[in-house]
This record gives sequence, structure tokens and C-alpha cells, in this order.
Amino acid sequence: MVGPKKTGSGRQDDRLWKAVLEHVFSDFLKFFYPNDADLFDFSREFEYWDKELDELFPEHRRGRNRSMRYVDKLVKVFLKDGSERFILCHIEVQSHKGRGDLARRMADYYIRLREKYKVPITAIAILADGNKSYRPSVYEEGLLGTRLSYEFTSYKILDEDEAALRADPNPFAVVVLTALTTIKQPGADDGTLYGIKRDLYFEMKARRMPKYTRAGIYDFLKYYVSFEDTNQFAIFESETAQLEGRSTEAMGTTEYLVDRAERRGIDKGIEKERARAKRLIEQERAKAYAEKLRSATKMKNSGFDNAMIADMLELPIEEVEKL
Repeated sequence: MVGPKKTGSGRQDDRLWKAVLEHVFSDFLKFFYPNDADLFDFSREFEYWDKELDELFPEHRRGRNRSMRYVDKLVKVFLKDGSERFILCHIEVQSHKGRGDLARRMADYYIRLREKYKVPITAIAILADGNKSYRPSVYEEGLLGTRLSYEFTSYKILDEDEAALRADPNPFAVVVLTALTTIKQPGADDGTLYGIKRDLYFEMKARRMPKYTRAGIYDFLKYYVSFEDTNQFAIFESETAQLEGRSTEAMGTTEYLVDRAERRGIDKGIEKERARAKRLIEQERAKAYAEKLRSATKMKNSGFDNAMIADMLELPIEEVEKL
């Protein structure tokens, strides 16, 4: 059977930035603020205020050209002194500078958020485009002697050194390395892309991190740039499953799969794509749950009590008691 025509890898899916940030946010803070990491109270959970951000800026969520979409994240963090701060992660992930109004939008975000919440805000614009000259970091306006100047952190991925990222043990470095590789090798064919994803997988494996963090980064490097031939995706999944010593792995970012299927409504076969995505999700969830039950059975046979098994495997205590 002849497979799909291979014309180069598909475009990157920038929405994955929103998902991966929740998996790696503590490492994200340590990556950007290595000298200030002691300020943050990592024992308290972060609060992700996507809904609040959407309500404040509904104009950024309305239907718009896909090439002009904005990916942003508002996160409430706590400091060790007990105070609260907001970290505004506005991620500019366009393949070009778009309308060139990023600095003004960053200023609008700051002014509106500061007015509503009355707390200090740190803003970071991550520029994941390939335009070397595009690097906004300040917004200024003035009239008749009155001036406003707003500065924010502008992080240009294209400026990063690949060797330094590979040497950095911080898990977020793998996320940056994934984006950097994408920028440097646009339109890579499936064979090249497979090698890139495999290399990034081993970069991830070389770093120590919690399972939740690893799952998020794996999803990011797996989906950020899609294969032209979908069979390559299945092959990559199979290889990583063997390397992990498992039959399969839960998809992790399940919402992404369903959303991706819905967004393909402009193409023929939308219902088939949605059904396939949902079947994959259901199958992976069922297999992952069955694996947990097998592990729970082994632990019970080894003398672990039910409460400990339920806590370690994140299973309902009732399910453990029935085994």
C-alpha cells in the first residue's frame, strides 16, 4: 500500500506551549531565574489563571488567522515570605513578527493585570520565530511631555547555544532545544525529523525529573512538529515504548489530541479523525489503568497496605480493596 506523499514535516503546533508549561513550571522558573530560585515557595502549588486571562482579554480569543494566534500563560506563584506574585508568560510563537505589535500588547497585559490584581507582575516574551532582527523588549509612548516606558524580558530562542542547552540539566532546556531545532531545520523531511525527535528523546531521558514533568516534555517533543506521514508517528511511539520497557504510554495531553482533531474540520474526514483520536485516548487510558492494577496486585502480594498502594499509584482505595 502506498503511504501518504512525503513533502516535508508539518507545521509546529504552538498551543503545546500552554500544556508543557504546566508540566515544567518550577523548572521554567529555575531556568529563567537561577540566582533567585530561593525566593519561590515550591512547596505550594502554582495556580494557572488561563480563564482569568481569557476574561480580561477576550479580543485575543476570538476567531483570527491561525498564523496570528497568541499563546500566553498567567501563573500565580508564592514566595517564601508568604507574599503572592504573578508571572505572566506571554509566548510569542509566530513564525514571523506578525503585526509587529507584541511590545504594545505586552504593555496592555501589564496595565490591565496590574490594575485588577494590584500585585507585582513579571512578564516574559519567548520568541520562537526565525527572524534574527525581531526582538521587541520595550514599549514606549508619549504626548506633550508625558511618557510611558514599559520593559519586559524578551527571550529569543534563536540566540541560544545548542551545546549549552544540551549541557544544562534543567528539564526546561529540552523544551527550548526542541524549539531551537525546529527553527534551525524548517521543513525537515520525515527521515530527518525522526532523527531529531529521537535525539531529543534521549536528551530528555538523560535528565532527572518527576514522571509528570517527563510526560509533558515527551508530549511536547513528540507533537510540536508533526510528521507528514502519520505512519512515522506510530513507529516513533513504538520505539520509545520499547526503550521504556512498556507496551505503550498514556497520551498525557489528551485535550490536545481532541482539539487537534476538531481543528482539522477544514479537511475532509473530520469525523474519522475525531473518532480515531478519541479511540486512541480511550485505549491508552484503559491500558494505563490496567497497568496500574497489575502493579497494585503485585504490591499487595508483597505486603503493602491498601492505603499506601492507592496513594502511590493514584488509584481509588475501593479499587485496591477489591483486588
